[in-house]
Amino acid sequence: MNKSSTIWQPRYKIVPAIARGLMDIEAARAIVAHTPLTPSEEALLRLQARIRSTHYSTQIEGNRLTLSEAQRVIEGRLGRFHGRERDVREVQNYWNALLKVEKWAQQKKPLTEELVQRLYALVEKGARAKPTPYRTGQNVIRDSASGSIVYMPPEARDVPGLMHAMIAWASQAEKDNLPIPLVAGLVHYQFVTIHPYYDGNGRTARLLATFILHRGGYDLNGFFSMEEHHARDLEGYYRSLAVHPHHNYYEGRAESDITPWVQYFIITLAEVFTRAQGDVLNRAEKGAAPEPDVLRRLDRRARIVLALFSRQEQITTGDVARALALSDRMARILVKTWVDDGLLTVTSTANRNRAYGLSAIYRQFIGNE
Repeated sequence: MNKSSTIWQPRYKIVPAIARGLMDIEAARAIVAHTPLTPSEEALLRLQARIRSTHYSTQIEGNRLTLSEAQRVIEGRLGRFHGRERDVREVQNYWNALLKVEKWAQQKKPLTEELVQRLYALVEKGARAKPTPYRTGQNVIRDSASGSIVYMPPEARDVPGLMHAMIAWASQAEKDNLPIPLVAGLVHYQFVTIHPYYDGNGRTARLLATFILHRGGYDLNGFFSMEEHHARDLEGYYRSLAVHPHHNYYEGRAESDITPWVQYFIITLAEVFTRAQGDVLNRAEKGAAPEPDVLRRLDRRARIVLALFSRQEQITTGDVARALALSDRMARILVKTWVDDGLLTVTSTANRNRAYGLSAIYRQFIGNE
């Protein structure tokens, strides 16, 4: 297959369960959009969902860190972890890639092969890596216990054409107004089916689905984690992806009816959205007062930093850089601006460990969660 190949033509049907799931997704999306929360509550829910997404997506691929350890890595509070340096790097890379995906989605960047290759580089190699070309050889997925072949993906020579066909399909699906959750689920499936890299395909596929959902307006304010559901039902996740009994891509997998996967993905997303809706409504029922003007003036970055104080008394520019996926230089510039604007106060002037606290006017809006 080459780049002149036709657009990918996935085979699936919209069965009643999928239709109901799509309606449930829309209902939860509308309710969350019209339920006001305080900035600190919003930022905290978003931060918690990001941490869970990072932990569970890497856990699916064998990462050995616990949820609390992953959180400490993300917050920069975990020192050397002897024997698990790779686990730490995976968590750090996934966290940075997730923040980048959210930024690209906000900027409405199109789904392109270059974006896919940049995303993979972030996941597998880190923030400074260049876009990574597709694999040049065959790879095989084996059962970790028995060593038997679970799946043999397409040959390397066919990968560029298959990826081009998938991207072309996603672009056309957007023009045809196909429901965004369907596009996200189908791209997730096809990416792991093509398996364009030797490793990191699952993590990249899940981030691509997140990118498509966020870019299409299904970010749910960042309050949900699909990865957590996949990790808790790992057998169901893998079983739904294996839509054909033969392990070889060329022996039926390419032409399979993938309705079972679509149904799994949509029902899972509906459940995750409904759960997030419940969390939002529960918090709203506490009777939060209308948002004061001083809070309404805060932009997205300032609200994320505000939420950091829900768990700690002071922060550093390093905390800001990690939370916002910024360079240290940009974090310093933002922190100075927030000090000048009265959001932050300097609590320690030590050159290497300068720390900042929340000013009194904003401290009143931080709960004890």
